[in-house]
Amino acid sequence: MKVGKLSNDVLSESVLSEIRAIRKDVLIRPGVGEDCAAVELGGEVCVLTTDPITGSGSNLGKLAVHVCLNDIASSGAEAVGILLTLLCPVGTQTDEISNILKEANETANALGAEILGGHTEITAAVNKIIVSATAIGKTTREQLVKTAGAGAGDFIYLTKQVATEGTAILAHDCEEQLKAVLTEEEVQIAKGMMDEISVVIEGQIGGKVGVSAMHDATEGGVLGAIHELCEASQKGCILHKNQMVIHPITEKICRYYGIDPLKLISSGTMVITVSPTLSNALETALNNRHIAYSKVGLITEIQDKVMIIDENTLESIHVSSPDADELYKILG
Repeated sequence: MKVGKLSNDVLSESVLSEIRAIRKDVLIRPGVGEDCAAVELGGEVCVLTTDPITGSGSNLGKLAVHVCLNDIASSGAEAVGILLTLLCPVGTQTDEISNILKEANETANALGAEILGGHTEITAAVNKIIVSATAIGKTTREQLVKTAGAGAGDFIYLTKQVATEGTAILAHDCEEQLKAVLTEEEVQIAKGMMDEISVVIEGQIGGKVGVSAMHDATEGGVLGAIHELCEASQKGCILHKNQMVIHPITEKICRYYGIDPLKLISSGTMVITVSPTLSNALETALNNRHIAYSKVGLITEIQDKVMIIDENTLESIHVSSPDADELYKILG
């Protein structure tokens, strides 16, 4: 199989098909595109998610926390805490471990969450440090948002810009190569995008406004995230490429490596669907928190997923199931 997370087909056939539903208090179960599980506990809902960091060699503590807390945010929940597992190769120094935990703790605390525990070991089973994080959040049943909640006629929004995380990772891990096409100032701007990968505020807004679905754009980029949201909701979409915001530095990096920014890992972008009656409320709330956004498409009942790439000729392409993230073409 290819490097990266399993394809949706393999995930459905080999993983999800083996899972059985037996409890009434489980509100969100495993499914293609679902970021979190949700369990009703008394008067509140406990939201859980887990993710490893495997595609980056830097900022491991920060990435691990953001990726998990972004998933919690996509359910409209408040993050409570994180469990971290560090698998470290033979030869790892104690200061490397300390730096990861320091970075993770500072990032979590800044977002109102704590490091609750975890596991750390040295093992010959890995050749670089692997961080896996599990996050726990809480919300009410009324504010719980599912990836599978999109309805026909809903507008599709993207927050901020595409490929923020991928741009930052490549700037950190391939800095010397990228000096061939980027100025020193541009390299530093790209590296600084690592501080823009949280979508916690967007998640809070979505939960309060009552949006129909949210999905954090991670592996597979924004096109992968939109495809997964549509699959989870059993809907289709019409997208407009010219409405998707790509930073000029991201464009330079992607052109240099010959990769598609719309398929590059994009933590920092929340995919949001919302009914037309609530779209103004969403835009007002995002503006009030100074969160940039773009309206990029429409959810359709017909399950075709189409992106218009030329508004004049209406030339379009089919949006397919996400393949391995573009990042692995460079760092794989």
